[in-house]
Amino acid sequence: MSRFSPSRRTLLGGGLAVAGAALLSARGFAKGPKAVPLPARTVGPASGEKKVSFAAAQRSLKLMGADRPASRVWTYADEPFHLIRLAQGETLSVDFENRLPEHTSIHWHGLRIPNDQDGVPYMTQPPVKPGERHAYRFTPPDTGTFWFHPHCDTVAQLGRGLAGVMVVEGDETRAYDADVALVLKDWRLDEATGEWLPFMTTRGALRAGTFGTVRTANAQVAPTIKLPAGGDCRIRILNLDLTRVGDLSFEGMEAAVIAIDGNPVSPFPLKEWRLGPAMRLDVVVRAPAAGGRGTLVDYFSANPVTLATFSGEGEDRPKSAFDPAPLSKGDIPEPKLKGAERLKFAFATAAGGKAALAASAEEGDPLDKALLDSLCASDKVNWSVNGESWPAGDHSRIPPPLFTLRQGRSYVAELTNETPHVHPIHLHGFTFKVLSSTRAGAPVHFADTVLLTPKDRITIAFVADRPGDWMVHCHLIEHQDTGMMGYVKVV
Repeated sequence: MSRFSPSRRTLLGGGLAVAGAALLSARGFAKGPKAVPLPARTVGPASGEKKVSFAAAQRSLKLMGADRPASRVWTYADEPFHLIRLAQGETLSVDFENRLPEHTSIHWHGLRIPNDQDGVPYMTQPPVKPGERHAYRFTPPDTGTFWFHPHCDTVAQLGRGLAGVMVVEGDETRAYDADVALVLKDWRLDEATGEWLPFMTTRGALRAGTFGTVRTANAQVAPTIKLPAGGDCRIRILNLDLTRVGDLSFEGMEAAVIAIDGNPVSPFPLKEWRLGPAMRLDVVVRAPAAGGRGTLVDYFSANPVTLATFSGEGEDRPKSAFDPAPLSKGDIPEPKLKGAERLKFAFATAAGGKAALAASAEEGDPLDKALLDSLCASDKVNWSVNGESWPAGDHSRIPPPLFTLRQGRSYVAELTNETPHVHPIHLHGFTFKVLSSTRAGAPVHFADTVLLTPKDRITIAFVADRPGDWMVHCHLIEHQDTGMMGYVKVV
């Protein structure tokens, strides 16, 4: 008998072979005994340089199906969500060309890299103007699942698909039978013509965001993905949507979480997991038997949505109890909690924002055009961090930092949500330790993005180990672009 129930609605009974694994609460966070330590890494880092070239450009893609109209997407390569794989220790050298009609840059989300490679226009580098090239070069210090995207006019550039995936290998203690990246993203399309609808609306910017009309996995509507029958397969789930929060569960397949935002955790059974924009979840699944089917389902809405189907292909692997191998321990600096300086980040509406929320305009408001026409930021501010909103206009208007931190010191930060909406909060340049939440019993884990639910308070800790100006913002892009963004300075 399986140690897991494949159904979300059935209590996950029995015990995972890895001691200390825990069941999940209804909110999707692990609870229970303390997880066992992860094994040490036995494979040394690689060396050398991986050179890649790509160009941000407009390309045609049939997002709604082969028999439906094509859409004019923006991508880094001919295929959507260009994937870069490299070994831990390899240096990545990127020759980037901008063939778009507006300036752009590349932010390497979740990577602990030097500040001058962080890819924020005006803050860490000049914008890459149309027709220009820019070189990025860095050595990712951590294994895991990461991604990259623009950081200016993000609502439109990312909305059109300008994003890629980076996998840094070297964390496996036992080879999996398959390793699949699965990118979740909605698209704001007129389903009759394939043309774009407005990426930002006044109503969406003031509330929970402007949702897409077409939901995809790997730029396809409910694709079928082939897996080796009966194999233990690593599925790297990335939520690259601007707005959508998913409540994800596998049906018909045993599954266990092995990494959050690319950072290893002691494996625990997956019942459901709430995944906000920019967040990632690495899962090991037992693939269906030959001819069988399993699905990834989003239960966040009243009507569950099947995002992808997985089919078992080839000869069945020998049957055994599902025992997902843990990843090896990472090298994230461990914050020293005793004596750490305390910080507070309050995410709230801007001055007058509550009144605006109460009287938010319907879609089609004349202000929508003003919101869409500005580049890098909105003409309006709706949201704030610690009572301050990122200035309207463009990124060249740099405000004072929220905090000035000392290099090498540990900090404990309390994040509070003073609004009725969710906010996926991302801190550039650092991987922080999630210590606690008032809204759910989250496992202690490392992450770079955390989902603040309404009225939530989450405590994190990190080591300010690299100098520079590092952004902190909501990754619900309409909130970011209308004020919920600031930065910390490390000196």
